[in-house]
Amino acid sequence: MSGKSIGRAVCAAAVVAGLVSGPQAAAAPGPGEGSVAGLLADLQELYRKTEQATETYNATAEKLRKQRAEVKKLGAELTKSRTALHDSRAAAGRLARQQYQGDSELSPYLKLLLARDPRRVLDQGHVVRRLAAERVETVGRLVDREKRADALAARSRKALDAQVALAVRQKEDRDEVTRRLKDVEEMLADLTADELDALRRLEEQGTADAQRDLLDSGALGGPPGAPARTRAPSQAGAAAIRYAVKQIGKPYVWGAEGPKSFDCSGLTSRAWQRAGRDIPRTSQEQWEQLERVPLHRLRPGDLVVYFPEATHVALYLGEGKVVQAPRPGSRVKVSPIAANPLLGAVRPDPDGRPVSEYRPPRLPEGATEGSDLGYSETTAPDAD
Repeated sequence: MSGKSIGRAVCAAAVVAGLVSGPQAAAAPGPGEGSVAGLLADLQELYRKTEQATETYNATAEKLRKQRAEVKKLGAELTKSRTALHDSRAAAGRLARQQYQGDSELSPYLKLLLARDPRRVLDQGHVVRRLAAERVETVGRLVDREKRADALAARSRKALDAQVALAVRQKEDRDEVTRRLKDVEEMLADLTADELDALRRLEEQGTADAQRDLLDSGALGGPPGAPARTRAPSQAGAAAIRYAVKQIGKPYVWGAEGPKSFDCSGLTSRAWQRAGRDIPRTSQEQWEQLERVPLHRLRPGDLVVYFPEATHVALYLGEGKVVQAPRPGSRVKVSPIAANPLLGAVRPDPDGRPVSEYRPPRLPEGATEGSDLGYSETTAPDAD
């Protein structure tokens, strides 16, 4: 590296370390290979922290959508209740006026004696009293319903306000990470092509080593050192994989769920939605709510989850590979399953039976090309 570029790389590493580790971060590595390795490690950590904030933001956005739908439903029910209450009060008022207008100074007993048809008087009075009692009961019931609806609507508004405030606060945190990340990427933009290649080669070597260790362990179900065995997927799993493969080459964008761009869990959730099964939106929820499956039983369409906090997710393609939206600045691609530290795997359709015959989808040209770390411009979705 040139002295100027090394200085920028070391400065970038220091910026990242300040974000990830705080003021007690260790000093940036010196010039040479150590500087490149340190910068790469810090970038990986920064991307992980950034993706964790993004998935948290996505979870909040999902809660907000559900809360807004609930508030809308409550509003419709409240309007209906108030309309029915108004109609019932009007009907009760009409009954009251009829009773008042039909009254006289004569006692009910004299009315009965003087009437040409005493039975009719009795029947009319009974009906009027019965209707009046029913109206009073209806009004009372609707008044109680209105009070309950008002209280529920108030609680819903309060909950929505709290969720909106949380979303705003999380977006501010995410935007701060974005700002620092862009500072680092601007510094990286000053590096030469040879220097960036050194970063990529180091990253690729680390992934290759991790993939080899995983295959050598036999954790994916094949003989040690041999390619991973590919099981037959379910019909829905095959559909999810077909959809994911068609998205290869589309850009990673934070919070995006397609069709033009995706983040990691946006790709997995949309692929399974298109396969006919709704799954949770975020990688953490997918890890927590879907059925776990051991790595040696992986089949295409299963979700592979990464990092201790379950902050990244991909779709298993077979033969030890995944389809994923890797990082900001990158594009949907095929990667080795060990491209990130594995946490485990989950299956969206544990009851799905494997298909009798399975032909993996044909991969587009360049499906495996490109870095699993993004070095280009990052994009964040607009706030709601």
